[in-house]
Amino acid sequence: MSPQKRILVTGATGKVGQAFIDRFLAEPQFDAFVVRALCHNRVLTPQDRVEVVRGSIDKRPLVEDALSGVTHVLHLATSKETPETIMDVAVKGLFWMLEACRTSPSFQQFILIGGDASVGHFFYDHPLPVTEAQKHSAYPGCYALSKVLEEVMLEQYFIQYGLNGCCLRAPWIMEKDDFKYQLSFGADVFGGPRWCDLVGPEQAEQYVAAGAVPVMMGVNGRPIKRNFVHVHDLVSAVFHAIDNPKASQQTFNICMDEPVDYGELGQYLATTRGLPTVEIPTPYVSTWLDNAKARFLLDWRPEYDLKKMVEAAWNYQRAAADPRIIWYPG
Repeated sequence: MSPQKRILVTGATGKVGQAFIDRFLAEPQFDAFVVRALCHNRVLTPQDRVEVVRGSIDKRPLVEDALSGVTHVLHLATSKETPETIMDVAVKGLFWMLEACRTSPSFQQFILIGGDASVGHFFYDHPLPVTEAQKHSAYPGCYALSKVLEEVMLEQYFIQYGLNGCCLRAPWIMEKDDFKYQLSFGADVFGGPRWCDLVGPEQAEQYVAAGAVPVMMGVNGRPIKRNFVHVHDLVSAVFHAIDNPKASQQTFNICMDEPVDYGELGQYLATTRGLPTVEIPTPYVSTWLDNAKARFLLDWRPEYDLKKMVEAAWNYQRAAADPRIIWYPG
């Protein structure tokens, strides 16, 4: 008997897409599914139960073909901070996908992976924990704006057409040794702030030689609290959302139970690895993304806390076939 369900994964070759597909195919509860991977710039290694479609979601005919026979959609594709393409992907592409979903006889569920960029990340002061009721507040730049537009468009399809879907709003997503390299004073720093730019090249070189760890300080003179999620926990949240009636037309914050306190992070690395710390003043503020709704409705729990995130990143050993490549800045 042929499988009855088919999940389309956009952005399938990215960090989350590859992790999701690998675990999804290994989960017995999803044995009835075929994965249709929509790939743009890169391709996946051929696997059983995986169909590959090449192209960009800003092309309506391609989207309609890709969604033929699809029951579920996991939308991961994004363009990051690239003004030339981001609206084609985030607005036009999502629109074509939602239009195809609402008219498809096979469609059942749409899952959008959103981001805390839609609520201002650490750019704006939030005196209380940030829940899903927080008003959208994009920080400067096109990427944050795109995350707001994605969430709003999906919400309107809930209202206009009763579409079944949900948004899993994630902060900065970590895998492998990402968490280690977001603290690098070198040019290999992952994401921002770019510590090497803040302290200057000569000082950065000294800090690299010493193995120093930056402690990001906020406008109040205290260490920043910043939200993270490990890719393992995000994929688990997707699993909990698939075919879950409690997920219907909801937005969920998917993150660690507590944000990472850079002061505590520096202290832990100093204690466990003897690394020196350096306080770096920044114009940012602390935020606390509240994941209670996902824990309550989806019965989801993150496995990673600060210590597990550190140990996983520092103990990760890259194989020769797994070079560290930064496809986008953060």
